[in-house]
Amino acid sequence: MDWQAFAQQMAFMARDLLAQESVDATLERITSGAVELVEGCEAAGILLVHGDRVQSLAPTEQMVIDSDRLQERLRQGPCFDVARRAGHERIMRVHDFTQHADRWPDYVPRARGLGLGSMMGFLLYTDEEELGALDLYSRKPGAFTEASEAAGWLLSSHAAVAFSSARAEAQMREALTTRHVIGEAMGILMGRHGLEEEQAFDVLRKYSQETNTKLREVARRVCETGRLAD
Repeated sequence: MDWQAFAQQMAFMARDLLAQESVDATLERITSGAVELVEGCEAAGILLVHGDRVQSLAPTEQMVIDSDRLQERLRQGPCFDVARRAGHERIMRVHDFTQHADRWPDYVPRARGLGLGSMMGFLLYTDEEELGALDLYSRKPGAFTEASEAAGWLLSSHAAVAFSSARAEAQMREALTTRHVIGEAMGILMGRHGLEEEQAFDVLRKYSQETNTKLREVARRVCETGRLAD
């Protein structure tokens, strides 16, 4: 492992991550960067767990999705456990899928059938939140070394900060857009029906609750049609 070259590439990637314009672009840069930077890595993805359901983000190959779906179906696997913080471990690794595994006994032999040889999973987290797992795959048994694990850990640390930052920015942008749309809808109702600001907001809120429709969608409908109902 050429650590000097790795450090230079990692520095460039860290800046590149923060320059991405969306959450999806940030995640795609993370997973493509894993393939570029981590020795032995042939494919990568980010796994989120919602209860017993999984979500595959920015997979670089189909086998990443297939592995995620298998872990979801079996409710076991390295990345599934990392993302759920099962055992509170931050790194999990399958060195060789051709060998018997006492841990994940259902997942490992089936994953071998997907063409997996070895894999690593890293918890993506900051001091404030946990963001799922960064999963690195190889078709070759024993592809990942201790140096690969160290490189993956460094990458996942940068990735977690970039992911968290991109998501926070997207949420802020969404909140500002929602606020603007609601304000515009309130203005329409106030002008057409002679309502006060608080009354106009109450109309939107009440209709949202009665129809089980998000307030933003109700407001957008008013902005587009001038009416609450189509």
